[in-house]
Amino acid sequence: MADLQGYIVLFLIFLVSIVAIKTILTKTRNASCLPPSPLALPIIGHLHLLGSIPHQGLHKLSTRYGPLVRIFLGSVPCLVASSPDMAKELLKTHEASFSARPHTIAVDYLTYGGADFAFANYGPYWKFMKKICMTELLGGPTLDQFRPVKQEEIRRFLSLMLENAKASDAIDVGRELNRLINNLRK
Repeated sequence: MADLQGYIVLFLIFLVSIVAIKTILTKTRNASCLPPSPLALPIIGHLHLLGSIPHQGLHKLSTRYGPLVRIFLGSVPCLVASSPDMAKELLKTHEASFSARPHTIAVDYLTYGGADFAFANYGPYWKFMKKICMTELLGGPTLDQFRPVKQEEIRRFLSLMLENAKASDAIDVGRELNRLINNLRK
């Protein structure tokens, strides 16, 4: 009876070890398809690695892990492409994989099921809408129609600056430039 209990214990240890080895091997096999990534903290992800100057932190990560790095900004997974060739590969070759926009109920409600240009799914409809926007809204003849309005707004901005300079008054140039840009967008 004691021998039987020993064999059962050995069998259970063998079974648990087989399951543990199988899970470890499947995790490493699945993880090998993803780009390299440093260890992340549970809630903040890799935000602690970016530091106070994020672009330098991303550069340090790219020198250590290569031109394509997977990081987590909080709980959101992100890809960092740090070389022009890798960016071209992502944006040209794998364009369809990264062009999908998140589908939320709010967007669905506000845009009548994603029927607008900004939240439409990538596909023939989106390509058609992009072509129309580029030719009709942002084409040369349309932009030429707004040239007098732009010239008038720039003239107004420069005259305001000249008046304040003659009067030696202080002016918030940032606010005035913001107003100019907003008036040019309308």
